[in-house]
Formats: sequence, C-alpha cells, structure tokens
Amino acid sequence: MNSISACTMVDDLPRLGVADSLNDPRYYLVNFENVVTWVGERYDDLLDDDERDFITRFQSLPVPSKALLVRMVMRKGEHFRVDRLAYDEIGEPRAALSPLIELGLVDDAPRLTLDQLFDLFTRDELVSMLGNHLVRPRDRKALLKEALRPVFETPLTFDEWQTAAGRLMVSEVVRLTIMAVCERLRLMFFGNLRQQFSEFVLADQGIYHFEVVPFTKDSRAFQSRVDIERYWQIHECRERFEAGHDLDEVLAALPPRIDNSLWLEARRGRVLHAIARDCERQGELSRAAELYAGSRHAEARIRHIRVLERLGEHGRALALCLEARETPTSEAERQQAGRIQPRLHRALGMAKPSDALEAPVNRYDLVLPRSPSVERAVREFLETPEAPVFYVENTLINALFGLLCWEAIFAPLPGAFFHPFQSGPADLMRPEFYSQRASYFERCLARLEEGSWRDVILQHYRDKQGIQSPFVHWGALSEALLTLALECLPPAHLRGWFERLLTDIRANRAGMPDLIRFYPNAPEGSTRYEMIEVKGPGDRLQDNQRRWIAFCARHDMPVTVCHVRWHDPESGP
Repeated sequence: MNSISACTMVDDLPRLGVADSLNDPRYYLVNFENVVTWVGERYDDLLDDDERDFITRFQSLPVPSKALLVRMVMRKGEHFRVDRLAYDEIGEPRAALSPLIELGLVDDAPRLTLDQLFDLFTRDELVSMLGNHLVRPRDRKALLKEALRPVFETPLTFDEWQTAAGRLMVSEVVRLTIMAVCERLRLMFFGNLRQQFSEFVLADQGIYHFEVVPFTKDSRAFQSRVDIERYWQIHECRERFEAGHDLDEVLAALPPRIDNSLWLEARRGRVLHAIARDCERQGELSRAAELYAGSRHAEARIRHIRVLERLGEHGRALALCLEARETPTSEAERQQAGRIQPRLHRALGMAKPSDALEAPVNRYDLVLPRSPSVERAVREFLETPEAPVFYVENTLINALFGLLCWEAIFAPLPGAFFHPFQSGPADLMRPEFYSQRASYFERCLARLEEGSWRDVILQHYRDKQGIQSPFVHWGALSEALLTLALECLPPAHLRGWFERLLTDIRANRAGMPDLIRFYPNAPEGSTRYEMIEVKGPGDRLQDNQRRWIAFCARHDMPVTVCHVRWHDPESGP
C-alpha cells in the first residue's frame, strides 16, 4: 500500500500514514486505524474505560467487520438499513455484522421512533408497510408521519414494527452503539468536531497540502480528561440549544466559568452569547443582560450595554461603555462604544463627549458606465501602463505577512499543532497567540529593517506554494503582483500593517481596501503605491473598513475612498 507521510515525528513516535484512496478500496479503514493508533498513544493517560474498551474490541475484529464498522461511523446517524450496507470490498454485510453484534458494537434489535423509521425508509416503502393505519395514503411523507404520530407514540423494536405493520419489511435495521465514543476519538485527534475523517482523503488526493510540523508526545489538543469532558459538555449544550431545548436545562448543563483554559472558556462564552442573543430577540432583556455579563465573547460587553440601554439603566450602561473605551478587547469594541456613548450622555443629561477628529481621507468621485463589478470598472478606469492596478482586498497584505512570518506562524509550540491536517496553529484566534510567539515574530519583522524581507518572502512564495495557510490565498497572489508589491511597498508601512494584524487577527485580517495602484517608475523615496476602497451606488463603508482606513490615514499611508455613480445616458453628461 502506498503511504503518504503527512508529518514528521520526533521522540521515536511512528509516522502517520495516509492511505492511497485511489488504489486501496479500504483506504478509509487504514485512515481510521491510524487515528485509533495515534489517539491511543498520545492520550493513553486520559482515555476512559469506554474508549479503551472500544479500541481493544475494534483491534480484535476481522478485517471485513472493521471495514463495515468504519463505513457506518463515517455515515450520518446511528441507525442503518442492512440492505444499504453493501460494499464490494466488504462482501456480505450480515456476515460482517455478526462479530460487531457479538461484541456489542452494533445492536441488531434497536428501538425505533416514528421519526427514525421515516428517516430510514422511502415514502412508498412506508405506505406499503403501514398502509393499514393510513386514511390518506397519497399524502406527502411529512403529512403521513403526522397522521401516524398518535398511533405510534413509543419506540418499537424491529419485530414490533413488523407486527404493527402486519407484513414483513423490506430490510432489517441495526444501530451503531459506539458513535459517541468514535466522536470523542475524532475530537481528541483533531482537537475540534469541525474536521472530518475526509481530511485524510483530501490530503491523499493532493487537494490540500499542509505544512510539515514536528510533533512530540505532548502534541495533543487536551492535557487533561476534565478538558475533554468540558469541551464535550459545551458542544452538547450548543447542539441542544440549536435544537430548541429548554434554555434552563441547557444553561444548567453548561460548565461553570473555566478560568484555567482561555480557549475552552471562549467556547463556553460563545454558547452563552448565542443564548443571550436569543433571549434579547425574544424580549427577555433582564435575562439577556445577566447572560452577557457572564460571557467573554468579543461582542458580549457591547450587547450588554445595548440591553441595559433598552432597560433604561443608563448609568450602568455608561459605566460599561467607558470601561469598553478605556480597556477595549478590540478596536471594534472601542469604535462601537464610541457610537453609543453620546446617546447615554443625552439620556443622563450630560454634555456630549468630545472625540479626537479622525485624519482626513482622500476621496474620488467617479461617474462610470454601468458594470457587473464596480471594483473592476474602477480598476479599468484608473489603470495605465505606468500605474498598474490590482484587485487585492484582504489578500495582499495578509499574504505578505504570512510569507514573511511563516516560521513564527508554524512554530511547533505546545498546544499549537497536534495533527497533520492543520492549516494553521490551533491558538491562532486566541489572545495568547502573539504573546507566546513574540520573539519569533520580532525576528521575522526585524528583516524589514535588515533588508532581507524581499528575499525571504520570495523564497517562501516558491518553497511553500500551495500549502494551506491562514493568511496566504495562493490563487489571488500572482508573481507580477508580488514583484510590484515588493518593489513599491515601504518596509515601514509593512511593519505597521503586520503589527496591527497581530493585535487582533480575527478582526484585522479583513476590511482592507479593494484595490492597490502601483507607481513603479516613481523616484526612490516618493510614494509608489495607493490603496483604494471602492464604494458603488448606495454602498457605505463598513466598520472594519473605517478602522483600516483611519489607521492608514493616521500613519500617512496613501489610501483613497472612491465613490462611484453609474452614468445614465438619458440624463446626459
């Protein structure tokens, strides 16, 4: 079997292979076995009895049974029709199921609710099975189910459904009993429940390429069993909330504030914030205010202020507003608090607060022939052979940062990389991302003063081509654009942009101007570029765009806002 090495290992740990999905029909089994081995080695001290028992039972299975189990794990749901478990590389499904049933990994007599039964069978099959209980068998499937609900209120085993139907069904139904265990193994491997086992196939087929990062025995997402359980609790609470379960029950199941894990507390805070937003929309303002106060979500304090304002508690709202302006979690929070404060001053009979004026921003007003793309219309109007214009939006500055600081971004620090399918470090959006790598980033940014930055960026552009990165969108970065950028952008401006990115990556890697115009023939020392934010008819600057433009204006970085109106031939010039 052809194996593709996805990462380099240290400390004598085995290499994680990726199965050849084009030539090995059981590629999915190989990949799943790799995950089981990987998790078993790295989490040996944290696994619970159910997980250890599953690993032992799984490894004892014959190959066809292993393969069928993995096929089921990778499909949706826990209930399966046996007649739809036919795979050429596995053979007769009942024979493969027998050891799974014997070991308790599959239940061959599951109780099925009416909803589960309707999920498994087609409308015509259901009419054939339960036609004796239907008054209007020609109705749509959803209506048939509602008509049968009063008749079948409790779950039934497969045999009981057959008795109720009065005839043999077209298939048997089994239930996978270890889906929750497999989900926890997936969580431990990836460090999240967002990524699926299909990542192996995407890597094998060359669709995704990932940076090679060295791993150690401590390269894992969770360092304690408590953290695994907390993550799982938070995930289940989120799912129950989104499914419409009782909010009191969801909140009671949510873990208390987690002070020893910023990233888990951030996940908990997102659930609290989502519940608070729902309460706010439903008019439960006092409850929303209480929940916002307990959330560390980036937007929770601003939402809390607005809810207090709606409740008429202007004094409390102003105190929070001043706190947000003096010690903001982000530029966005400071900006929004600045908008709210004048209203609160008016409500309290106070004088209007004074604010420093923003630096003036250059402006174009253009009247252009109507075009499907306003950015393209402006680019074509402004571009000349001496001053080429590129549509870059958020791609160019991010890419230059990502290429210059590649080593810092992919530094193998504890808690950053723990499986070979990461496009960036796990703590990228956490407050500690920069602080833990400050020395790495300073070495990278020092190249801007040393004069080696152009060579480093070009070298990484060639060597890292196509590798997944949270900052480099390869399809938007041409050699011509990169060459002009390296020639025309001053290193001092690059440092300013990069340092701003590092203060708040989530917010600041978006909102950059749409176009950039280069002046490669301008004299050395003069301005050799201009960034242009394009606004079509009726379009306004968004908050993150205003913050980027204000930053550039404060630091004498050439930026222009171009407002476009479409030419109306009937109204004349």
